[in-house]
Amino acid sequence: MKHTVTTTVTGVGLAVPGAGSPEDLLGPVPPRADPVSPAARIGKKGLRYKDRATQLALVCAEEALKDAGLLGPGGLGVGGGTIAVLVASNYGNVDTVCSVVETIAAEGTTSGISPMDTPNASSNVIASTLAIKYGLRGPNLMICNGPTSGLDAVRWAVNVIGARRADRALVVAVEPDNDMVRQLTGADRVVDGAAALVVENQAAAAVRGAVSRAVLGPGIRVRGVEECMRLLAEHQRTVPGAWFGPGGSDGADSPVLGVHTVRHQLAGTWGEASAVLGVLQCAGAVGWFARGGAGPVYALSGRDSDDATAGLTLLPAEGIR
Repeated sequence: MKHTVTTTVTGVGLAVPGAGSPEDLLGPVPPRADPVSPAARIGKKGLRYKDRATQLALVCAEEALKDAGLLGPGGLGVGGGTIAVLVASNYGNVDTVCSVVETIAAEGTTSGISPMDTPNASSNVIASTLAIKYGLRGPNLMICNGPTSGLDAVRWAVNVIGARRADRALVVAVEPDNDMVRQLTGADRVVDGAAALVVENQAAAAVRGAVSRAVLGPGIRVRGVEECMRLLAEHQRTVPGAWFGPGGSDGADSPVLGVHTVRHQLAGTWGEASAVLGVLQCAGAVGWFARGGAGPVYALSGRDSDDATAGLTLLPAEGIR
């Protein structure tokens, strides 16, 4: 008989202007929130020659690993081979890539490209940097899959753990704010931040005495917001206590939601989030449960106008209440 692995969130890290905790994601953005300073958060060591996205990822990754009780003064408290890394970003290094292309076009040669920029021109530089810095030797995957990327990364983390390829996974999503990203997205404001989760086999978490912050339920990826919500609801006996929407009005009036379901639209509050949205929603769900909010919680990324919608159910650690 096949044994189903239960996965749980044991750590959260945020590098988002104005958000110091998962609970902060549920309220309005503080006025004039300063950009995240990676050097102030984790020190300057190791940040030199790293692009903005990688620096932000390092900030929230370290916070999530510490929050989960996996990282202490002496380093990792578990074997590095037990931790996978999954990173989601659609625009993380687009400014570097465009700069390199412009240099080649203007000079007709690669000789004008700085050797320090070369690693940053690779999309997987963020995932590989995290693995190298913390000695994480489990599966390593970079996901650049459009608006659903964040929830896709969480779903892949669940699959990796369920396949026994790792006991736990560090999931990070990051998008920087710069002129090139704004040109490509057409947005006036991009999140310029990152969010991280430690997703863990519940049995492995219990062995080391880790605290479960939320349990991950079914995750799917289909075409259309309403279809996604319908399929999520098929697995639940109660209406969701909270719903984190994909942006705009898509899904907000769905019959799947109850009159008392609290609606959250993080993209409207924190700016264009792209790949960050799904992981930010999961962090918001952790904040919702920490406040005593009821489950289940639905998180959706990808609107009807996109190629797909990803959905995920999150449950309180102590069960539905």
